Amino acid sequence: MGKLGVTFTAILLFGMISCILDHVYAEPLEDKQALLDFLLRMPHSRLLNWAPNTQCCSWIGITCNADRTRVVALRLPGVGLSGSIPSNTLGRLSALQTLSLRKNRISGPFPSDFTKLGNLTSLYLQYNKLHGALPLDLSVWQNLVVLNLSNNEFNGTIPPSISNVTHLTTLDLSSNSLLGQIPNFNLPNLQFLNLSNNHLNGTLPHSLLRYPSSAFFGNNISSEVSIPPLPSPLPPSSQSHSSNRFSESALLGIVLSSCAIGFMMIALLMLFCCSNKERDRNDGLKPRKGKTTKKKKRVPTETQEERDGRITFFEGSTLAFDLEDLLRASAEVLGKGTFGTTYKAALEDSTTVVVKRLKEVSVGKRDFEQLMEVVGNLRHENVAALRAYYYSKEEKLMVYDYFSRGSLSTLLHGKRGQNRAPLDWETRLKIVIGAARGIAHIHTQNGGKLVHGNIKSSNIFLNSENYGCVSDLGLATIVTPLAPPIQRIIGYRAPEVSDPRKATQACDVYSFGVLVLELLTGKTPLGEGIHLVRWVNSVVREEWTAEVFDVELLRHPNIEEEMVTMLQLGMTCADRVPDRRPKMSDVVQMVEDIRRGDSRIGTGTYPSSEVSTPTLASLSHLVEVGSVSGTPQ
Repeated sequence: MGKLGVTFTAILLFGMISCILDHVYAEPLEDKQALLDFLLRMPHSRLLNWAPNTQCCSWIGITCNADRTRVVALRLPGVGLSGSIPSNTLGRLSALQTLSLRKNRISGPFPSDFTKLGNLTSLYLQYNKLHGALPLDLSVWQNLVVLNLSNNEFNGTIPPSISNVTHLTTLDLSSNSLLGQIPNFNLPNLQFLNLSNNHLNGTLPHSLLRYPSSAFFGNNISSEVSIPPLPSPLPPSSQSHSSNRFSESALLGIVLSSCAIGFMMIALLMLFCCSNKERDRNDGLKPRKGKTTKKKKRVPTETQEERDGRITFFEGSTLAFDLEDLLRASAEVLGKGTFGTTYKAALEDSTTVVVKRLKEVSVGKRDFEQLMEVVGNLRHENVAALRAYYYSKEEKLMVYDYFSRGSLSTLLHGKRGQNRAPLDWETRLKIVIGAARGIAHIHTQNGGKLVHGNIKSSNIFLNSENYGCVSDLGLATIVTPLAPPIQRIIGYRAPEVSDPRKATQACDVYSFGVLVLELLTGKTPLGEGIHLVRWVNSVVREEWTAEVFDVELLRHPNIEEEMVTMLQLGMTCADRVPDRRPKMSDVVQMVEDIRRGDSRIGTGTYPSSEVSTPTLASLSHLVEVGSVSGTPQ
């Protein structure tokens, strides 16, 4: 009986595990095959991660339902799709609710398969090259809320069956070649309507009079306006008396008015002739305005591409959006820094990204794109990945992942008080380790010549394991410093730097040293008018032990040796003399040794395993002998 019970328990446990694995690895196989068939037969210029051996619910532009059994959304805006949508592909996604293929180069007639998508709530096909007639029966989309087919080449009439799509709130058929009269559709939930720039004619139905005239601009449409009734005739006696008085008294006034109007017309005609002669004389001295205007209308190809709002994505990115998505997204300002403003943007598919809007970029498009390629292709767990960028003459945008815990600056200095959750020593140590690894990896890129140039606490974030993650790589080399840097930037800057665009890797090491001191002391680099590096050197020199460390760290026991060792590391990195600063690869080794309890920061060479754990007294000695520069900066 015991063996039977054990066997039954094992079977039950195996079944539970199988159910869990089935849920974890579940995916909509039929929908996946339909998507693969679509991509195989549909040319596209952007690389998508749609591989048969991967989970389709993690593909770019794909959203599945909660139990991962059906695909409910397909969003591929601006990915370079071209040609006609192949039949018997997307029409098989019967659970699809949102379909966005806007801003591609899709041609051909309206896909007949789409009428099989009875669960659609949003359909975005604008800015393509679709042509032909619209589907006659639109009532199959009973759940449709948004329909945008603008900026295509559709012709024919607007189907009267549009009246049956009663849940519709947005209808945009603008900038096509639609013909005929507008049907009298009365959609009670319709909030936005745009039928402008077509070839529609006739009378505007009474049910559409509530929409602004801009919704019908560029058509030959007249409004349906009722003519007011004529006034009732006067009684015969009054009428004859009035007409007699009019003929006698007003005749002279009419004649005089006609003469005055005639004189005014003659004067205007003479003035017009004189102005034409003067303009003809001027035209002989300068280029004709007509020719100048014609040249201005010729738009360069680059500007046209910029207007398309195409965003460049990097390999591995699972994002799918365009500039229109970013502009339409709800945004929250996260901060305003030296190089621009940073926003948290929530996209329509619930994806949250960070968008950095650069200001005063001093390089051209080619140099900007070259830097973006270097930064975007750099992959390291301690460097914030650049997912996409956008360049135009007016806008330069960079898109990153969103870190929910915020920056180190916010975590360290924000809301100090009774309700604050302080950063413990373990977290601070992991932040230093992660930041060191990230900067060291950056220094190995581009032939070992890449420089971050702007290491500071507001550019350090915490990844999923609470290790430091470095952001804003390389921007110092492409942004013009128009004004003197604000104080908190000066506090991180190495003393030899006069132009941030000419920073070196040694400058990064100095900034990292300031960052370490900031984490240890809890003070900002130039807080309350005190230069952090100078202050730390003076405290160490005078052996004011209780003064140097953040009070929030003093609550933790048995960490004094590690803090002292970390303090020496920060002071060594923030040495005034660039040649005395260690390389970041050596710094990583030092920091990791602190975590292992093997303090090996020497007084001249890196590393040195024969040096005992330093104390504040030994640090004071180092300041006196000059190994750690105590010279005012």
